Amino acid sequence: MKRLLLMRHAKSDWEADYVADHDRPLNERGIREARLMGQVIAVKGLTPDFVLSSTAIRARTTAEIAAEGGQWRVEILLDRALYDAGPDGVVSAATGMPDAATSMLVGHQPTWSILVRNLTGEPVDLKTATIAVIEMGLDSWSELPSASGTLIDVLSPKAYSDSDRER
Repeated sequence: MKRLLLMRHAKSDWEADYVADHDRPLNERGIREARLMGQVIAVKGLTPDFVLSSTAIRARTTAEIAAEGGQWRVEILLDRALYDAGPDGVVSAATGMPDAATSMLVGHQPTWSILVRNLTGEPVDLKTATIAVIEMGLDSWSELPSASGTLIDVLSPKAYSDSDRER
């Protein structure tokens, strides 16, 4: 049995100085929510053993801040495919992950919501910094292309923060 956490990057800064979409950073709210969700994951006992993140600055930074906020001791690898791949491309990239019991993918919409639906049959709209928790009946991540899972939880920063209710 494996656990897959799909985390959408935190809120990005559309007003920042950046040249390409790939380089768009997080805004202050995004930084707070990434840290908060790292803590939530740790408190809930869902700390990933491995993280694979999109190379986009907003996704990579989300993964790094969440790991720092939750005090995870985890390897974070970056994969460009998670930036612009569709669900099949993400699954292909994930098949190469080490066989950790709990792995997290950090990336983008609309791919993340489509991926949750493809893996579980459940429709989910992952807002920024939201995490879908999926139980997968796998022995190895290499089995992911032919697997289906069960959506266990959807963790949203909105549910854990009284200070930031704007969406």
